[in-house]
Amino acid sequence: MSYLRIDNVSKTYRTGSKDVHAVTPLSVDIARGQIVTFLGPSGCGKTTLMRMVGGLETPTGGTISLDGATLCKPDRRRGMVFQSYAAFPWLTVAGNIKLALKYRSDLDASARQAAVTRLIDLVGLTGFDDSFTTQISGGMRQRVAIARTLAGDPDVLLMDEPFGALDALTREHLQNKLLEINAAENKTTIYVTHDVEDALYLAHRIIVFSARPACILEDIDVAEIFGDRPRDQTIRDDDAFLSLRKRVQAVIRREHMRAESKVAADAI
Repeated sequence: MSYLRIDNVSKTYRTGSKDVHAVTPLSVDIARGQIVTFLGPSGCGKTTLMRMVGGLETPTGGTISLDGATLCKPDRRRGMVFQSYAAFPWLTVAGNIKLALKYRSDLDASARQAAVTRLIDLVGLTGFDDSFTTQISGGMRQRVAIARTLAGDPDVLLMDEPFGALDALTREHLQNKLLEINAAENKTTIYVTHDVEDALYLAHRIIVFSARPACILEDIDVAEIFGDRPRDQTIRDDDAFLSLRKRVQAVIRREHMRAESKVAADAI
């Protein structure tokens, strides 16, 4: 059954006297607890669609609903993690997370402190509670951002290229951490990326978008393809993984070339 529903949603921007179509009317139904990756070439409109889900952009047409309720503006039910390390440098690791708990009226002081401890442990930062975010690495700051977002107890986690600026080993570590968090918290997650391997490794399902304006080219049930195989680094050498990577990369490459051709044609 659909939990997060994107129903015939489109987005058009007005730039001077010109309309720029970012997202064509499209529909996506997402089940509770799924990790769904939005995958496509840079500038295709996938982030715009995610921002509409988060309430940071208003659809030109269509509706977005969560558990049957139409979404119109940002609220605590949707938490966002961006590519930049959005941690407050004047606060410690624990202080960043406590700030997000400030408006949790459902928790008393002792429950908030317990939540801070639990979240620090969940993202693997035990022992760094009192460290300022200027004293830790970029990957650790991104973990702080994830923990702070989770502190609001959102139903939906929206992630926009959150590991894109990290080195390969740190990215792999945080991908595994995200899978652990999904298993522990059962958060419905939209993960925006242009990296095919990231999408295949993390997702239960991949939505492949065309070059702008975004339309859905493929909707791939990755969980069904991989079956019961564990999501660890060994799956990257699996025949099913390699075959699917080749197939999806071909689509992305084709769309990237189509976008470049359009830019060249528009410049003439």
